[in-house]
Amino acid sequence: MAAKSTYTSKVNIKNKRASFDFHLLDGYTAGIVLTGTEIKSIRAGKASLVDTYCLVINGEVWVKNMYIAAYEHGSYNNHVERRDRKLLLNRREIRKIASSVKTPGFSIVPTLLFIDEKGHAKLNISIARGKKEYDKRETLKEKEDRREIARSFKY
Repeated sequence: MAAKSTYTSKVNIKNKRASFDFHLLDGYTAGIVLTGTEIKSIRAGKASLVDTYCLVINGEVWVKNMYIAAYEHGSYNNHVERRDRKLLLNRREIRKIASSVKTPGFSIVPTLLFIDEKGHAKLNISIARGKKEYDKRETLKEKEDRREIARSFKY
């Protein structure tokens, strides 16, 4: 009889600036190539997607400037905190992403880093178009209006 996996993950590291600074269009879920103690730091929730972006280089998608803290119980072979990490996607998905990013004003933005049910680190990325200043003010106003409506229904 096979043992059931009872692994549940509480790791959901979000890029909150992404939805504020960009209009998120298409979304993809990609695996990440990690080395050494990086997965242990991610499972401990010691990662950040602030100022992170993705590029397509030679038919491969790379995430740049993603911060994964050094593992506190690691020794001399601890990982580099901000290094380029390769993302694992289908060829078809990479071609689609590369063609949409060639259009001026579009970029690839990481939105969520999480651990799936198998225990693998995954990164949600989106094709995004930058917002103008008035779009950001409109987003803030909508958020404030939703909060105000929620407050009025509580009482």
